[in-house]
Amino acid sequence: MKFPKIVRWLSLFVIAVIILTSCAPGNEKFDIDPAGFWMGLWHGFISLVTFVISLFNNEVGIYEVNNSGWPYNLGFILGIMIFYGGSTKGGSRKWR
Repeated sequence: MKFPKIVRWLSLFVIAVIILTSCAPGNEKFDIDPAGFWMGLWHGFISLVTFVISLFNNEVGIYEVNNSGWPYNLGFILGIMIFYGGSTKGGSRKWR
């Protein structure tokens, strides 16, 4: 049985959203232990998804408030830089 392409892509998108939002900032597991470097890195990766969700849900935030300080901040910034690509090719002179 063959499914149309739109059904396959839509199902992959829904699965990806569920996986990416499963560890979004504001999770109750951070009430006991503060979020560290690795969670900051993950929250930086999923910042775009959590931003879109935060527009419709007031209980979801982009940034984890209960964090370990500078290690979380470093991971968050690195996650954002890695995910969005930074400016690694912005100054390239090769145009083809």
